[in-house]
Amino acid sequence: MHLTVGEHSARHIRRIVRSFLQEWEMAELADAAELAATELIANVVRHVPDRRCTLLVLRQEAGIRVEVTDGCDRRPAVPSELPPEAENGRGLLLLDAVVDKWGVQPHGTGGKTVWFECETRTGVVNDRPSRLLPMAEETDDAYP
Repeated sequence: MHLTVGEHSARHIRRIVRSFLQEWEMAELADAAELAATELIANVVRHVPDRRCTLLVLRQEAGIRVEVTDGCDRRPAVPSELPPEAENGRGLLLLDAVVDKWGVQPHGTGGKTVWFECETRTGVVNDRPSRLLPMAEETDDAYP
């Protein structure tokens, strides 16, 4: 889907993601996928000047992959220090906590794709340790 997102777009994106997951009989992934998709869309609203993006939701053999592509070269970055009272800046930390892997793929022509994957695991909670690292280099970063 090609979108121009705004302050209330996250609600609609959550419904779309949930609808796909129900249709694909992967409703157990809905909470994580909805939260992660919301964070990626919120980053577009906050950091992409024209607020335009493409949302892609892909069914995979063992789960889903969601990609948000925009035309902004600025890559998402994890703050090195965040004061406890900070109201913003925790989006990538939340993303890392709820998905199985995620990354950023820069485009040579400008822009980037931020993606995540959630895998189905009946009765298993995501118990892997965080591997969140600052994303400063222009490479195809993946955080499994």
